[in-house]
Amino acid sequence: MSEDDKLPFTSHLEELRSRLIVCLIATGIGFAISYAFKEKLFDILRMPMLSVLPEGGTFIFTGVAEAFFTYLKVSLIAALLFASPVIIFEFWMFVAPGLYLKEKRLLIPLIIFSGFFFVAGSLFGYFFVFPIGFKFFQGYANETIRFMPSVSQYLSFASKMLLAFGIVFELPIVLIGLSRLGIVTVPFLKRNRKYAVLLIFIAAAILTPGPDVFTQLMMALPLMLLYEISIVGAFIFGKKKAVVEEEEQGEAATEGKAANPEAEKKPV
Repeated sequence: MSEDDKLPFTSHLEELRSRLIVCLIATGIGFAISYAFKEKLFDILRMPMLSVLPEGGTFIFTGVAEAFFTYLKVSLIAALLFASPVIIFEFWMFVAPGLYLKEKRLLIPLIIFSGFFFVAGSLFGYFFVFPIGFKFFQGYANETIRFMPSVSQYLSFASKMLLAFGIVFELPIVLIGLSRLGIVTVPFLKRNRKYAVLLIFIAAAILTPGPDVFTQLMMALPLMLLYEISIVGAFIFGKKKAVVEEEEQGEAATEGKAANPEAEKKPV
């Protein structure tokens, strides 16, 4: 391989390196700002739990450095959220030159709406699932069992739940994008609804950090509603069946011509 052939690949690596550095700098700035407000950020995160704790209830930490590392993790999570627009922009600028115009037109709204649905899923978990779920768990406390959550365990549970709800709320975006590409259709989604429900409950069991059925139901039920929303979205924005069949026929005809070049020749 000549040096000229290696140059495009090395230039891509250089561009990737520079964009990763920009992402790291944005994350570092966000971390510095977040750490300055670490107590307020953690207070916001633990507010759903504090609302269900009995009077005088509080968080505890048992390890020597548990609280310190908890604040570091909170600051890092907030930094990633603050730096996400820069990270998404750098990702887009890196992949955009290699995309066709049709793919660019599809990818831009997908990125925008995927961010919207991720935030919507996290907010749903924070404002709706957390208060109900924590109240349910706190109900098991009694005179002999005191409910005293640990700061590190609560942060781990809350961050995983917020991330899980943000991810599962991407379901409409994924299905509508697939329907827009012609990979799935509305009849296909309707016909396989029962299998989708089974996969939804399996995904809820995997993504929820706790083994209890309650949190799994709190995730599975919104997912079932999102699946129905995906069917409506696929009907509105998806590629129509006639267009898909026309493209498939066109591809089949092209392959047939390539396989039988003699068929194109006119008889003398």
